[in-house]
Amino acid sequence: MDRPLEIAFHNMPSSPTLEGEIRAQVAKLEGRHRHLIGCRVSLEPQHQQHQRGTVMDVHILLSVPGHDLAITHEPSRARHKSPGSDARAAIRDAFQAAERRLRDLKEVRSAPETAAAPNGSALSGRITQLRPDADHGFLLTPIGTQLLFHRDSVTNGRLDDLREGMTVRYVEAEGDAGPVAIKVRLAER
Repeated sequence: MDRPLEIAFHNMPSSPTLEGEIRAQVAKLEGRHRHLIGCRVSLEPQHQQHQRGTVMDVHILLSVPGHDLAITHEPSRARHKSPGSDARAAIRDAFQAAERRLRDLKEVRSAPETAAAPNGSALSGRITQLRPDADHGFLLTPIGTQLLFHRDSVTNGRLDDLREGMTVRYVEAEGDAGPVAIKVRLAER
């Protein structure tokens, strides 16, 4: 990784044992995905249960070229946790989810252009934020990342015609600070 691993413990004391588990899991990811740039992991106890122990939230932010992937492991119901499960199990579960997200990203990137985008290299996205005063907006990609697009990138309308939640077609290109959406086209037209 280009950046050092960051580990944060929230509302709990730091633990060399848990830190070691995190470092081991990150080393596995690095071995399988050589394009990792950085990783930040935070642990936070959700609540204490009488018989089952602490329910742990694990948040992982992985940086890969052009994308930041956020993975959160939050048990939806504490009763679904097996007795005796602990923070180490939550860490392993979160890193398994991270592994799946990295595999999905790799599949999307390696898919033939026509399979990933039926109309040439255009993809579908959804507008998530508009800043007409700053001449740009953001759209959500099929893999869950956000891309910036500029007012001049809108090809069949104007930035002022767009609304949050609208579906658009776009082409992803490498910009000065990472990937951006170009040739943004309203899908409804």
